[in-house]
Amino acid sequence: MLKRVNIKTIKWVGGMDGHVELIDQTLLPGEFRVIKIKDVETVRQAIKRLQVRGAPAIGIAAAFGAVLGLRRMADDAPVDKARQKLKETCDYLATSRPTAVNLFWALQRMQKVATESKIDNTRQLKDRLLVEAIDIRDEDAAMCQALGAHGADLISPGDGVLTHCNAGGLATAEYGTALGVMFAAHQRGKKFHVFVDETRPLLQGARLTTWELAQAGIDHTLICDNMAGALMQQGKINLVITGADRIAANGDAANKIGTYSLALLARAHNIPFYIAAPSSTFDLSIPDGSHIPIEERPPKEITHVGSNCIAPADVNVYNPAFDVTPHQYIAALITERGVIHSPDSENIRRLITNA
Repeated sequence: MLKRVNIKTIKWVGGMDGHVELIDQTLLPGEFRVIKIKDVETVRQAIKRLQVRGAPAIGIAAAFGAVLGLRRMADDAPVDKARQKLKETCDYLATSRPTAVNLFWALQRMQKVATESKIDNTRQLKDRLLVEAIDIRDEDAAMCQALGAHGADLISPGDGVLTHCNAGGLATAEYGTALGVMFAAHQRGKKFHVFVDETRPLLQGARLTTWELAQAGIDHTLICDNMAGALMQQGKINLVITGADRIAANGDAANKIGTYSLALLARAHNIPFYIAAPSSTFDLSIPDGSHIPIEERPPKEITHVGSNCIAPADVNVYNPAFDVTPHQYIAALITERGVIHSPDSENIRRLITNA
């Protein structure tokens, strides 16, 4: 019997006086807790602390944060002051994490609505922004469903699929990107096996992806990051599917650190390497991956596992959260608008912009 839990990672509850609810991903898999957020400062903190993570989910959180940033403003305040407050709020939220372009895409969309609308009072503006933020969340859910449907044909019965980090419902509004492809294939009755990289240093694969696959009833095996090459050599991997946090105009893609290594291993073993991401993850304003800012995380994420120190106190640490995979190592980009095979600037722009 096929089963799948449609995980709703983040949502808005109530009207303008409502709140954000999101799954605290720092507690999984040991504890499933939904937290309520009623102010913009806590939204930024949740993004920074990875309570909410994954490029699409970060963008949704930021949109809701923009709404919360305006809530304390009086309904009869001058609308120009409300627009200025929105800009300040968006600038504040934009400092939370630098790599995932969905964050900036969502904030720009919220500001565009405020700037271009002909609303002349603050209460109506706040209501309009809430509608837009909820639309961003619901559109992401629909995009992931469509993306999964487009990518499901890439998985054949009996395949061994390797994935890295977490690109499931927890990284999006619901359903997921890379895992969304697997969920869709599973729903079609295909039997395959997923190998899940643990994904050091924060173990999103071990903690989150295995949890989601178990909820869905998909066969899976957890492996250490440095086991992937051996499994490919043994013929156990038929394809690799990951998500992405930002994709440049030429198809270069930033994703969780270690993704580039998998792409190289896949090329060496003649295994297709796929990236699944919605159109909101594409940044056509930058020509290639060298322009993608790479976030560096605190050293403690590497020197400690939980509260346990595993390295000398004075050790030097380099902890980039992401790396960039050049487009020539990507067999295809899976989007809600279709699959872009052999991605380059021309065919990406054609599909993403409908040009």
